[in-house]
Amino acid sequence: MNNFDKENFANVHSFESFGTVDGPGIRFVIFFQGCHLQCKYCHNRDTWSTENNQIYSIDEIIDRILTYKNYIYPSGGVTVSGGEPLLQVKFLINLFKRLKEYNLHLAIDTSGMFNITDDIKELLSLTDLVLLDIKHIDSEKCKQLVGFSNEKELEFARYLSDNSIPIWIRQVIIPGITDDENDLLKLKDFLLSLKTVEKVDFLSYHDMGKFKWENLGFKYELDGVRSATNEDIERAKKITRIFLKIRVFFLFLKLNLCVR
Repeated sequence: MNNFDKENFANVHSFESFGTVDGPGIRFVIFFQGCHLQCKYCHNRDTWSTENNQIYSIDEIIDRILTYKNYIYPSGGVTVSGGEPLLQVKFLINLFKRLKEYNLHLAIDTSGMFNITDDIKELLSLTDLVLLDIKHIDSEKCKQLVGFSNEKELEFARYLSDNSIPIWIRQVIIPGITDDENDLLKLKDFLLSLKTVEKVDFLSYHDMGKFKWENLGFKYELDGVRSATNEDIERAKKITRIFLKIRVFFLFLKLNLCVR
């Protein structure tokens, strides 16, 4: 990455002014440039490099956001995504502090593949929601899929839960890779151990980003893997649905015990 003041300037890939899938309500979404993972299914391969710089100051980004405040406030907010936004954590701390002055709901879309440093803790203390991408619940399969084992992201999820930070879980369903029934049951068990999961989304794998790999001169890693269908998504939901039923049951049981 080029030399610049990383507390007050950021390397940005693009902006979306009316996002509807990256948190509650209408969102202003900032896609940060740079990612340390190597997800074989990535549909934005052009966000990996930290050299394709579009450098913006905090003031420039806030000015863009406030242009749309009437649309994103109060039911929506701002989501930072990528790439991987947490690679620019010092900038995010300053950005979120400034945005808090406008009472905006702030969300982070992240892999959680980070050590939980003091900077990460400070940023999360300013965060209203984390959209956490669980790459794979099996550590070795995760390493094969994205280049890293999953220990850090699972520990990240536990930290969010222990600190009462709301979580939306996301997992991409890739036929033959992330849809094994035993793996989905392990995922269910892990999610049951967390206290602040508000939503679980299974996302359909597709290869519509393949051309980006090819345009950059890279071989698309999952060439030949079929796209996930609605049936694949419904199957994953069915396998993990017990998780929701059990959570409701224990909440009911706990309330009854409290009444007694």
